Amino acid sequence: MEFFTKTPAVRLKSHLNKYLAADDDQSSTRQSRRGDARRARWLVELVDTNPHVVRLKSCHGGYLTAAADPFLLGATGRKVLQTLPENPAKELAIEWQPIRDGFQVKLRAALGGTYLRANGGTPPWRNSVTHDGAHGGGWVVWDVEAVEVAEEAEYWSMVSSFSSVTEEISGLDIGYGFESPVSVRSFAASPSPSPRWWSMKKNHHHLLSIGPRMSAMDLFQNAKAVRLKGSHGKYLVAEDDEVSVTQERSGASKSAKWAVEFVESSDTIIRLRSCYGKYLTASNQPFLLGMTGRKVLQTLPPRLDSSVEWEPIRENGAVKLKTRYGHFLRANGGLPPWRNSVTHDIPHRTATQDWIFWEVHVVEFLPPPPPPQISVAKEDCFASDATSPTTSQSSKSASFSRQEWDGSPPKASDGRLIYFHVADEYGEVENEFEELCIAFKGFQVSELASRLEDELGIPGLTVCTKSPLNGKLYPLRLHLPPNNATMHVIVLPPSSKVSEDSEKTATVL
Repeated sequence: MEFFTKTPAVRLKSHLNKYLAADDDQSSTRQSRRGDARRARWLVELVDTNPHVVRLKSCHGGYLTAAADPFLLGATGRKVLQTLPENPAKELAIEWQPIRDGFQVKLRAALGGTYLRANGGTPPWRNSVTHDGAHGGGWVVWDVEAVEVAEEAEYWSMVSSFSSVTEEISGLDIGYGFESPVSVRSFAASPSPSPRWWSMKKNHHHLLSIGPRMSAMDLFQNAKAVRLKGSHGKYLVAEDDEVSVTQERSGASKSAKWAVEFVESSDTIIRLRSCYGKYLTASNQPFLLGMTGRKVLQTLPPRLDSSVEWEPIRENGAVKLKTRYGHFLRANGGLPPWRNSVTHDIPHRTATQDWIFWEVHVVEFLPPPPPPQISVAKEDCFASDATSPTTSQSSKSASFSRQEWDGSPPKASDGRLIYFHVADEYGEVENEFEELCIAFKGFQVSELASRLEDELGIPGLTVCTKSPLNGKLYPLRLHLPPNNATMHVIVLPPSSKVSEDSEKTATVL
């Protein structure tokens, strides 16, 4: 329900990769391949008296309606029409309740509890839309695409009864980062060049689809790992025999996660690596003797060649993955042994044309570029005798090295500011050395320690804070404060003699 409240218009895409469309007769509905047509756009109306349902209005001004008329005599399905009741507020037949189903939704009619269903098969069922019970399986689940900003203005201008709000939506940004893992598949592309970044909640999986200004490679550009969902609603998975590749309904397992690698010699080619460390490979082995399809396997060749390289190609809002020899990664359907199999082939039959299209779920992003590094001048780790590291300048032998910062202070916009003093092995700080500063983005103390080790060139550092009560140093543990407040810490060398009491009493922030 949450994504219907955040976009003024949507498209609904069925399991057949066809869109719910309002016919020009302004009465019937059907499925259409053309998702860019105005007939495939539906205006979202929220219902004041029931926050769990919506109304969907076509470009002709009629509401999507669960009619009482049977689609065919003797069959259970009933017609789905466009209607314009005299009093929409009192008409339950035009109200639909979105119900999440994995990364898709079901639309349940408020009147009767039936579900919006995209039919397949031979005529007259082909391309028809009915409402029926939930026994339709994948036929009653839909992908929801938010209509792009530019398209919204055009759409609203068509619906004259709502023309007064055209100005309100002209500045909307549809690139939402949803808190729920339910997908909205059409994100507005950023006007700036790559890399493009989207606002994403941590530990939630999101589906990012290609907007009209994006190429297929743009989708993978910032992806560290993805899932691929085929036209049958199943995910590409690596079997635990570490050789086979198949399809599964569940995309939650690690086997459905594929790491993205880029080919240095090309800007249009990627490799996909399974959770077992092996590459998605277009082999030369026939899947069945006498058939054109060839096996797709997991392999780890001694030399990476063209068999593990795939070219993402955008088409109809989805992605095709092409081999260097012109074949396409294909999710097969039908009876065994084809069911759930994956091959690479060139589809010739119309009925299997959609089997080479994949939805891309980005489940892990590459980290953003690091903030500018601070120039730190490092002096010799020991005071005066470079030939004898055991010789010290004072009674505190082998004292920790002293650094002097010769760069300008980092900006707060680069992250929280961490001011630090480098103490000696006894935890004491000499006043003549000024406090250094870095900008740090993150909340893990271990990450901060690693960053300081990189800056200072000394491994095994301990990050501490000084107690305002007794002046003792206590090692930091767990997380930094959730806000980006400036912090002052003390850095201890590996050889420091931190007391056991201080070690046991860790500061928890």
